Amino acid sequence: MNLYSKIFRQYWNPYIAISIAGLISAFYFGITGTVWAVTGEFTRFGGHILKWFGVDVSDWAYFKLIGMQGTPTDRTDGWIVIGMLLGALITILLSNNFKIRVPKQKRRLVQGFIGGIIAGFGARLALGCNLAAFFTGVPQFSFHSWIFMLTTAIGTFFGVKVVNTRWWLGKPNLRKGSPKPIVEDHSRSFNIQPILGLLIACLYIGVVVYFFAAGKHLLAVASIAGAMFGILIERGQICFTSAFRDLWISGRAIMSKAIAVGMMVSVVITFFYIQTGSVALIKVAAPSTAIGGLLFGFGIVLAGGCETGMMYRAMEGQLLFWVVGVGNIVGATLLAYGWDHLGIFNALAKNWPKVNLIELWGPAGALFGTIVMLIVWFLLSNWWESRYRYGSGLKNQETEHLTHRTTEA
Repeated sequence: MNLYSKIFRQYWNPYIAISIAGLISAFYFGITGTVWAVTGEFTRFGGHILKWFGVDVSDWAYFKLIGMQGTPTDRTDGWIVIGMLLGALITILLSNNFKIRVPKQKRRLVQGFIGGIIAGFGARLALGCNLAAFFTGVPQFSFHSWIFMLTTAIGTFFGVKVVNTRWWLGKPNLRKGSPKPIVEDHSRSFNIQPILGLLIACLYIGVVVYFFAAGKHLLAVASIAGAMFGILIERGQICFTSAFRDLWISGRAIMSKAIAVGMMVSVVITFFYIQTGSVALIKVAAPSTAIGGLLFGFGIVLAGGCETGMMYRAMEGQLLFWVVGVGNIVGATLLAYGWDHLGIFNALAKNWPKVNLIELWGPAGALFGTIVMLIVWFLLSNWWESRYRYGSGLKNQETEHLTHRTTEA
Protein backbone atom coordinates (compact mmCIF):
# COMPACT_ATOMS: atom_id res chain seq x y z
CA MET A 1 0.00 0.00 0.00
CA ASN A 2 1.50 3.35 -1.04
CA LEU A 3 1.71 6.49 1.10
CA TYR A 4 -1.31 8.16 -0.52
CA SER A 5 -3.47 5.15 0.27
CA LYS A 6 -2.24 5.05 3.86
CA ILE A 7 -3.09 8.72 4.36
CA PHE A 8 -6.35 8.97 2.46
CA ARG A 9 -7.77 5.45 2.23
CA GLN A 10 -7.57 4.62 5.92
CA TYR A 11 -8.68 6.56 8.95
CA TRP A 12 -5.89 7.43 11.34
CA ASN A 13 -5.31 5.97 14.75
CA PRO A 14 -7.28 8.25 17.14
CA TYR A 15 -4.43 8.25 19.67
CA ILE A 16 -2.09 9.70 17.06
CA ALA A 17 -4.65 12.13 15.57
CA ILE A 18 -5.75 13.55 18.94
CA SER A 19 -2.20 13.74 20.28
CA ILE A 20 -1.18 15.79 17.24
CA ALA A 21 -4.28 17.96 17.77
CA GLY A 22 -3.21 18.51 21.38
CA LEU A 23 0.27 19.43 20.22
CA ILE A 24 -0.96 21.93 17.62
CA SER A 25 -3.52 23.34 20.07
CA ALA A 26 -0.76 24.10 22.58
CA PHE A 27 1.50 25.68 19.94
CA TYR A 28 -1.44 27.74 18.71
CA PHE A 29 -1.96 29.08 22.22
CA GLY A 30 1.73 29.88 22.59
CA ILE A 31 1.83 31.80 19.31
CA THR A 32 -1.50 33.63 19.37
CA GLY A 33 -2.47 33.78 23.05
CA THR A 34 -5.88 32.30 22.30
CA VAL A 35 -7.24 28.78 22.09
CA TRP A 36 -8.79 26.35 19.64
CA ALA A 37 -12.51 27.19 19.84
CA VAL A 38 -15.52 27.36 17.53
CA THR A 39 -18.80 28.12 19.32
CA GLY A 40 -17.77 31.67 20.17
CA GLU A 41 -17.57 32.28 16.43
CA PHE A 42 -20.90 30.49 15.92
CA THR A 43 -22.41 33.00 18.35
CA ARG A 44 -20.89 35.89 16.43
CA PHE A 45 -22.41 34.41 13.22
CA GLY A 46 -25.77 34.66 14.97
CA GLY A 47 -25.09 38.28 15.85
CA HIS A 48 -24.16 39.11 12.25
CA ILE A 49 -27.33 37.43 10.96
CA LEU A 50 -29.44 39.43 13.38
CA LYS A 51 -27.75 42.60 12.16
CA TRP A 52 -28.64 41.69 8.56
CA PHE A 53 -32.27 41.65 9.68
CA GLY A 54 -31.93 45.04 11.35
CA VAL A 55 -31.58 43.89 14.95
CA ASP A 56 -29.24 46.09 16.98
CA VAL A 57 -27.08 43.81 19.13
CA SER A 58 -24.48 46.41 20.03
CA ASP A 59 -25.69 46.64 23.63
CA TRP A 60 -26.04 42.88 24.25
CA ALA A 61 -23.71 42.03 27.11
CA TYR A 62 -22.70 38.64 25.72
CA PHE A 63 -21.48 40.09 22.44
CA LYS A 64 -19.49 42.67 24.38
CA LEU A 65 -17.99 39.77 26.36
CA ILE A 66 -16.86 37.74 23.32
CA GLY A 67 -16.28 40.66 20.94
CA MET A 68 -18.02 41.34 17.62
CA GLN A 69 -15.44 43.45 15.82
CA GLY A 70 -15.04 42.90 12.08
CA THR A 71 -16.21 39.86 10.16
CA PRO A 72 -15.22 36.17 10.38
CA THR A 73 -12.47 36.78 7.81
CA ASP A 74 -10.97 39.46 10.08
CA ARG A 75 -10.81 37.25 13.17
CA THR A 76 -8.54 34.36 14.16
CA ASP A 77 -11.55 32.44 15.49
CA GLY A 78 -13.23 32.93 12.13
CA TRP A 79 -10.28 31.40 10.29
CA ILE A 80 -10.17 28.51 12.75
CA VAL A 81 -13.74 27.65 11.72
CA ILE A 82 -13.16 28.28 8.01
CA GLY A 83 -9.92 26.30 8.14
CA MET A 84 -11.53 23.37 9.95
CA LEU A 85 -14.32 23.16 7.39
CA LEU A 86 -12.01 23.44 4.38
CA GLY A 87 -9.30 21.22 5.87
CA ALA A 88 -11.87 18.49 6.45
CA LEU A 89 -13.34 19.01 2.97
CA ILE A 90 -9.93 18.78 1.30
CA THR A 91 -9.11 15.42 2.91
CA ILE A 92 -12.60 14.10 2.19
CA LEU A 93 -12.25 15.00 -1.49
CA LEU A 94 -8.74 13.59 -1.68
CA SER A 95 -10.14 10.42 -0.10
CA ASN A 96 -12.99 10.39 -2.63
CA ASN A 97 -15.48 10.15 0.24
CA PHE A 98 -17.79 13.07 -0.46
CA LYS A 99 -21.41 12.12 -1.03
CA ILE A 100 -24.69 13.93 -0.39
CA ARG A 101 -26.57 11.97 2.23
CA VAL A 102 -30.12 12.72 3.36
CA PRO A 103 -31.57 10.90 6.39
CA LYS A 104 -34.13 8.29 5.38
CA GLN A 105 -36.24 9.36 8.35
CA LYS A 106 -37.01 13.05 7.88
CA ARG A 107 -37.73 13.36 11.59
CA ARG A 108 -33.98 13.08 12.10
CA LEU A 109 -33.64 16.58 10.67
CA VAL A 110 -36.01 17.99 13.29
CA GLN A 111 -34.32 15.98 16.03
CA GLY A 112 -30.89 17.15 14.90
CA PHE A 113 -32.06 20.77 14.83
CA ILE A 114 -33.45 20.53 18.37
CA GLY A 115 -30.30 18.78 19.58
CA GLY A 116 -28.17 21.46 17.93
CA ILE A 117 -30.10 24.25 19.66
CA ILE A 118 -29.73 22.61 23.08
CA ALA A 119 -26.03 21.91 22.52
CA GLY A 120 -25.35 25.44 21.27
CA PHE A 121 -27.22 27.01 24.18
CA GLY A 122 -25.41 24.80 26.71
CA ALA A 123 -21.99 25.39 25.18
CA ARG A 124 -22.25 29.15 25.35
CA LEU A 125 -23.83 29.04 28.81
CA ALA A 126 -20.63 27.31 29.92
CA LEU A 127 -18.56 29.80 27.88
CA GLY A 128 -17.26 27.08 25.57
CA CYS A 129 -17.99 23.75 23.95
CA ASN A 130 -16.02 20.51 23.98
CA LEU A 131 -13.02 22.50 22.77
CA ALA A 132 -12.73 25.77 24.75
CA ALA A 133 -14.38 24.41 27.90
CA PHE A 134 -12.85 20.96 27.71
CA PHE A 135 -10.06 19.92 25.34
CA THR A 136 -8.27 23.27 25.45
CA GLY A 137 -9.70 24.33 28.83
CA VAL A 138 -8.07 21.59 30.89
CA PRO A 139 -4.57 22.49 29.59
CA GLN A 140 -5.27 26.10 30.64
CA PHE A 141 -5.60 24.79 34.24
CA SER A 142 -9.06 26.30 34.49
CA PHE A 143 -11.11 24.36 37.04
CA HIS A 144 -14.34 25.10 35.20
CA SER A 145 -13.24 22.61 32.51
CA TRP A 146 -13.42 19.72 34.94
CA ILE A 147 -16.94 20.71 35.98
CA PHE A 148 -17.91 20.95 32.32
CA MET A 149 -16.34 17.58 31.49
CA LEU A 150 -18.11 15.77 34.32
CA THR A 151 -21.51 17.31 33.66
CA THR A 152 -21.17 16.75 29.92
CA ALA A 153 -20.63 13.04 30.59
CA ILE A 154 -23.78 13.01 32.76
CA GLY A 155 -25.71 14.89 30.08
CA THR A 156 -24.72 12.35 27.42
CA PHE A 157 -25.94 9.55 29.70
CA PHE A 158 -29.44 11.05 29.80
CA GLY A 159 -29.22 11.80 26.09
CA VAL A 160 -28.60 8.12 25.40
CA LYS A 161 -31.65 7.23 27.49
CA VAL A 162 -33.80 9.51 25.31
CA VAL A 163 -32.49 8.45 21.89
CA ASN A 164 -33.02 4.80 22.78
CA THR A 165 -36.72 5.28 23.47
CA ARG A 166 -39.21 4.02 20.89
CA TRP A 167 -40.85 7.41 20.32
CA TRP A 168 -37.49 9.00 19.52
CA LEU A 169 -36.41 6.18 17.19
CA GLY A 170 -39.72 6.16 15.32
CA LYS A 171 -40.93 3.41 13.05
CA PRO A 172 -38.26 1.54 11.09
CA ASN A 173 -38.05 2.62 7.46
CA LEU A 174 -38.25 -0.76 5.72
CA ARG A 175 -37.67 -1.01 1.99
CA LYS A 176 -37.73 -3.81 -0.50
CA GLY A 177 -34.36 -5.27 -1.22
CA SER A 178 -32.93 -5.54 -4.71
CA PRO A 179 -32.60 -9.08 -6.09
CA LYS A 180 -29.31 -8.05 -7.63
CA PRO A 181 -26.48 -6.30 -5.81
CA ILE A 182 -26.24 -2.65 -6.70
CA VAL A 183 -22.91 -1.85 -8.27
CA GLU A 184 -22.16 1.87 -8.28
CA ASP A 185 -19.86 3.40 -10.83
CA HIS A 186 -17.31 5.51 -8.97
CA SER A 187 -14.95 5.91 -11.88
CA ARG A 188 -15.97 9.48 -12.68
CA SER A 189 -16.18 10.71 -9.06
CA PHE A 190 -12.83 9.05 -8.35
CA ASN A 191 -11.20 11.36 -10.87
CA ILE A 192 -13.11 14.51 -10.00
CA GLN A 193 -13.02 14.57 -6.21
CA PRO A 194 -9.23 14.37 -5.69
CA ILE A 195 -8.73 17.05 -8.35
CA LEU A 196 -11.21 19.34 -6.61
CA GLY A 197 -9.51 18.64 -3.29
CA LEU A 198 -6.13 19.52 -4.73
CA LEU A 199 -7.51 22.70 -6.30
CA ILE A 200 -9.09 23.87 -3.02
CA ALA A 201 -5.86 23.07 -1.17
CA CYS A 202 -3.85 25.21 -3.61
CA LEU A 203 -6.28 28.12 -3.28
CA TYR A 204 -6.16 27.86 0.49
CA ILE A 205 -2.36 27.86 0.50
CA GLY A 206 -2.58 31.01 -1.63
CA VAL A 207 -4.72 32.66 1.07
CA VAL A 208 -2.17 31.75 3.74
CA VAL A 209 0.68 33.14 1.64
CA TYR A 210 -1.31 36.35 1.11
CA PHE A 211 -1.80 36.77 4.87
CA PHE A 212 1.93 36.42 5.48
CA ALA A 213 2.76 38.83 2.65
CA ALA A 214 0.23 41.37 3.96
CA GLY A 215 1.68 41.20 7.47
CA LYS A 216 -1.45 39.53 8.89
CA HIS A 217 0.56 36.87 10.66
CA LEU A 218 -2.06 35.92 13.26
CA LEU A 219 -4.63 35.27 10.55
CA ALA A 220 -2.06 33.19 8.68
CA VAL A 221 -1.33 31.13 11.78
CA ALA A 222 -5.05 30.69 12.46
CA SER A 223 -5.61 29.60 8.85
CA ILE A 224 -2.88 26.97 9.09
CA ALA A 225 -4.01 25.73 12.50
CA GLY A 226 -7.66 25.62 11.44
CA ALA A 227 -6.87 23.55 8.35
CA MET A 228 -4.70 21.17 10.35
CA PHE A 229 -7.45 20.76 12.95
CA GLY A 230 -9.91 20.05 10.13
CA ILE A 231 -7.63 17.42 8.65
CA LEU A 232 -7.11 15.76 12.03
CA ILE A 233 -10.75 15.65 13.10
CA GLU A 234 -11.73 14.13 9.76
CA ARG A 235 -8.87 11.64 9.42
CA GLY A 236 -9.08 10.69 13.10
CA GLN A 237 -12.91 10.80 13.15
CA ILE A 238 -12.59 12.85 16.35
CA CYS A 239 -15.99 13.23 17.98
CA PHE A 240 -16.47 13.98 21.66
CA THR A 241 -20.04 12.70 21.42
CA SER A 242 -18.82 9.22 20.62
CA ALA A 243 -16.24 9.47 23.42
CA PHE A 244 -19.05 9.63 25.99
CA ARG A 245 -21.98 8.08 24.15
CA ASP A 246 -20.08 4.90 23.32
CA LEU A 247 -19.27 4.43 27.00
CA TRP A 248 -22.97 4.28 27.88
CA ILE A 249 -24.10 2.28 24.84
CA SER A 250 -21.42 -0.27 24.12
CA GLY A 251 -18.68 0.29 26.68
CA ARG A 252 -16.23 1.20 23.92
CA ALA A 253 -13.70 3.68 25.33
CA ILE A 254 -11.03 4.15 22.66
CA MET A 255 -12.07 7.75 21.88
CA SER A 256 -12.33 8.64 25.58
CA LYS A 257 -8.85 7.27 26.26
CA ALA A 258 -7.39 8.92 23.18
CA ILE A 259 -8.77 12.32 24.26
CA ALA A 260 -7.17 11.88 27.69
CA VAL A 261 -3.81 11.15 26.05
CA GLY A 262 -4.17 14.11 23.68
CA MET A 263 -4.88 16.45 26.58
CA MET A 264 -1.84 15.19 28.49
CA VAL A 265 0.32 16.21 25.54
CA SER A 266 -1.37 19.60 25.40
CA VAL A 267 -1.13 20.14 29.17
CA VAL A 268 2.66 19.74 29.27
CA ILE A 269 3.37 22.14 26.40
CA THR A 270 0.75 24.67 27.50
CA PHE A 271 2.25 24.62 31.00
CA PHE A 272 5.62 25.55 29.49
CA TYR A 273 4.10 28.52 27.66
CA ILE A 274 2.27 29.74 30.78
CA GLN A 275 5.44 29.52 32.84
CA THR A 276 7.29 31.57 30.24
CA GLY A 277 4.79 34.43 30.19
CA SER A 278 1.66 33.44 28.29
CA VAL A 279 -1.56 34.32 30.09
CA ALA A 280 -3.83 31.38 30.88
CA LEU A 281 -7.47 31.78 29.86
CA ILE A 282 -9.49 31.03 32.98
CA LYS A 283 -13.29 30.90 32.93
CA VAL A 284 -15.76 31.26 35.78
CA ALA A 285 -16.61 28.06 37.67
CA ALA A 286 -20.29 28.60 38.33
CA PRO A 287 -23.71 26.94 38.14
CA SER A 288 -23.77 28.11 34.52
CA THR A 289 -20.81 25.81 33.85
CA ALA A 290 -22.53 22.75 35.31
CA ILE A 291 -25.91 23.41 33.70
CA GLY A 292 -24.22 24.28 30.42
CA GLY A 293 -22.29 21.00 30.48
CA LEU A 294 -25.45 18.99 31.16
CA LEU A 295 -27.33 20.68 28.32
CA PHE A 296 -24.39 20.37 25.96
CA GLY A 297 -23.92 16.66 26.66
CA PHE A 298 -27.65 16.01 26.32
CA GLY A 299 -27.89 18.03 23.12
CA ILE A 300 -24.93 16.49 21.29
CA VAL A 301 -26.37 13.02 21.72
CA LEU A 302 -29.75 14.15 20.37
CA ALA A 303 -27.99 15.89 17.49
CA GLY A 304 -25.71 12.94 16.79
CA GLY A 305 -22.47 14.90 16.96
CA CYS A 306 -20.54 17.53 18.90
CA GLU A 307 -18.97 20.58 17.26
CA THR A 308 -15.99 18.70 15.82
CA GLY A 309 -18.01 15.67 14.72
CA MET A 310 -20.68 17.89 13.22
CA MET A 311 -18.17 19.90 11.17
CA TYR A 312 -16.40 17.06 9.41
CA ARG A 313 -19.62 15.10 8.85
CA ALA A 314 -21.21 18.17 7.28
CA MET A 315 -18.24 18.36 4.92
CA GLU A 316 -18.75 14.69 4.01
CA GLY A 317 -22.10 15.75 2.56
CA GLN A 318 -24.35 14.67 5.42
CA LEU A 319 -27.17 17.22 5.30
CA LEU A 320 -28.28 16.36 8.80
CA PHE A 321 -25.19 18.00 10.24
CA TRP A 322 -25.74 21.22 8.33
CA VAL A 323 -29.09 21.35 10.11
CA VAL A 324 -27.36 20.60 13.41
CA GLY A 325 -24.94 23.45 12.70
CA VAL A 326 -27.80 25.88 12.12
CA GLY A 327 -29.34 24.69 15.38
CA ASN A 328 -26.03 25.35 17.14
CA ILE A 329 -25.98 28.94 15.92
CA VAL A 330 -29.62 29.44 16.93
CA GLY A 331 -28.99 28.01 20.41
CA ALA A 332 -25.86 30.09 20.95
CA THR A 333 -27.68 33.24 19.82
CA LEU A 334 -30.60 32.54 22.15
CA LEU A 335 -28.14 32.31 25.04
CA ALA A 336 -26.55 35.58 23.96
CA TYR A 337 -29.98 37.21 24.17
CA GLY A 338 -30.91 35.63 27.49
CA TRP A 339 -27.53 36.36 29.11
CA ASP A 340 -28.62 39.85 30.15
CA HIS A 341 -32.19 40.27 28.84
CA LEU A 342 -33.49 37.23 30.78
CA GLY A 343 -31.11 37.54 33.71
CA ILE A 344 -29.13 34.34 33.06
CA PHE A 345 -25.84 35.98 34.00
CA ASN A 346 -27.16 37.35 37.30
CA ALA A 347 -28.80 34.05 38.22
CA LEU A 348 -26.10 31.58 37.21
CA ALA A 349 -22.72 33.24 36.73
CA LYS A 350 -22.43 36.53 38.59
CA ASN A 351 -20.02 36.67 41.55
CA TRP A 352 -18.69 33.13 40.98
CA PRO A 353 -14.89 32.83 40.91
CA LYS A 354 -12.43 32.04 38.17
CA VAL A 355 -10.44 29.16 39.64
CA ASN A 356 -6.89 28.88 38.33
CA LEU A 357 -5.35 25.58 39.45
CA ILE A 358 -1.84 27.02 39.09
CA GLU A 359 -2.68 29.75 41.61
CA LEU A 360 -4.54 27.30 43.82
CA TRP A 361 -2.02 24.42 43.89
CA GLY A 362 1.16 26.09 42.67
CA PRO A 363 2.79 25.39 39.27
CA ALA A 364 4.19 21.94 40.08
CA GLY A 365 1.07 20.89 41.96
CA ALA A 366 -1.22 22.01 39.13
CA LEU A 367 0.83 20.18 36.49
CA PHE A 368 1.14 17.02 38.56
CA GLY A 369 -2.50 17.13 39.71
CA THR A 370 -3.86 17.66 36.20
CA ILE A 371 -1.79 14.84 34.75
CA VAL A 372 -2.89 12.53 37.58
CA MET A 373 -6.57 13.40 36.99
CA LEU A 374 -6.18 12.66 33.28
CA ILE A 375 -4.48 9.34 34.07
CA VAL A 376 -7.34 8.48 36.44
CA TRP A 377 -9.80 9.31 33.67
CA PHE A 378 -7.86 7.08 31.27
CA LEU A 379 -7.81 4.19 33.76
CA LEU A 380 -11.49 4.57 34.61
CA SER A 381 -12.35 4.51 30.91
CA ASN A 382 -10.22 1.42 30.47
CA TRP A 383 -11.86 -0.26 33.47
CA TRP A 384 -15.31 0.61 32.16
CA GLU A 385 -14.45 -0.80 28.74
CA SER A 386 -13.26 -4.08 30.22
CA ARG A 387 -16.34 -4.52 32.44
CA TYR A 388 -19.24 -3.14 30.42
CA ARG A 389 -20.72 -4.92 27.48
CA TYR A 390 -23.45 -3.85 25.12
CA GLY A 391 -26.87 -4.97 26.28
CA SER A 392 -25.74 -6.32 29.64
CA GLY A 393 -24.23 -3.46 31.63
CA LEU A 394 -22.05 -3.65 34.71
CA LYS A 395 -24.71 -4.83 37.17
CA ASN A 396 -26.09 -7.61 34.98
CA GLN A 397 -22.60 -8.72 34.06
CA GLU A 398 -21.78 -9.07 37.75
CA THR A 399 -25.04 -10.93 38.32
CA GLU A 400 -24.30 -13.32 35.46
CA HIS A 401 -20.82 -13.86 36.81
CA LEU A 402 -22.14 -14.69 40.29
CA THR A 403 -24.83 -16.90 38.83
CA HIS A 404 -22.22 -18.76 36.81
CA ARG A 405 -20.06 -19.26 39.89
CA THR A 406 -23.08 -20.45 41.91
CA THR A 407 -23.99 -22.92 39.18
CA GLU A 408 -20.45 -24.27 39.11
CA ALA A 409 -20.47 -24.65 42.92
